[in-house]
Amino acid sequence: MRKSSPGAARGPRRRPGRIRRIGLPYLLLLPALLLELLVHLVPMVIGIVMSFKELTQFYIRDWGTAPWAGFDNYSVSVDFDAPVGKALLHSFLVTIAFTLLSVGLCWLIGTAAAVFMQDTFRGRGLLRALFLVPYALPVYAAVITWVFMFQHDNGLVNHVLHDQLGITDKPSFWLIGDNSFIALLIVSVWKGWPFAFLIVMAGLQNIPRELYEAAALDGAGMLQQIRRITLPSLRPVNQVLVLVLFLWTFNDFNTPYVMFGKTAPEAADLISVHIYQASFVTWNFGTGAAMSVLLLLFLLVVTGVYLALTSRGRRTAP
Repeated sequence: MRKSSPGAARGPRRRPGRIRRIGLPYLLLLPALLLELLVHLVPMVIGIVMSFKELTQFYIRDWGTAPWAGFDNYSVSVDFDAPVGKALLHSFLVTIAFTLLSVGLCWLIGTAAAVFMQDTFRGRGLLRALFLVPYALPVYAAVITWVFMFQHDNGLVNHVLHDQLGITDKPSFWLIGDNSFIALLIVSVWKGWPFAFLIVMAGLQNIPRELYEAAALDGAGMLQQIRRITLPSLRPVNQVLVLVLFLWTFNDFNTPYVMFGKTAPEAADLISVHIYQASFVTWNFGTGAAMSVLLLLFLLVVTGVYLALTSRGRRTAP
């Protein structure tokens, strides 16, 4: 009679070490996941619930007891014939124009500076560091400096444009009226283009120099090299860069708030400050929450459409 081996009846052996190795990454990610839920998702869910309530200053101590409003807050926000909806639509259009101009100029200036910095010359490192100063400065310190420069009586901008160059007939008001949009755009571009410069400059490091040398031997000029080599090679980088700049600029609250305070001029009434006014100035937190949810939905749709179009363009590109 043949004896069975000791390990035959036990079946396949388990590997506890392998299980531990598989579960260890998830265990390490658990604190970050919990913090993500605490910092982002929980306030988002609370904000969505608040948008369906008639939440005013009378219920601010216990917002859960506020009456249920249903979709009334959303109806008020999208009624463009009424004052609230008309003001929100105006703020939305101003924000769209401001975002497109700011993102376009930031990308253009940052890309041009990054391409220029690819050539080796004396002082290139120092110039790169100086280019990043606006991005490294704290937002409040940078914007408040521009506020002093835009002052009507003794600001540096009016001193240069009017007193030194004589471009304007009289000192201009930059922080009120229609010029406030131009002032806000200048500060936004000045503050944002170094980020585009940094990202594009990093992307240019992955393009082999041999491509430019071969193109130069074939007689291609600088513009043809940028069109045929640089821009196609930077397409994945630009896809992420433009999206990040769009989301940051569209949601920017610090810059207009520091420049104009709680009440921005009509020409520079960005939607972030407008929602703040609807929530914390008029004490109508339900309507402000509904506006925020509508803004979130708009940004989600724009992001999805943008990623779908750019990804399809990358797949169909030769």
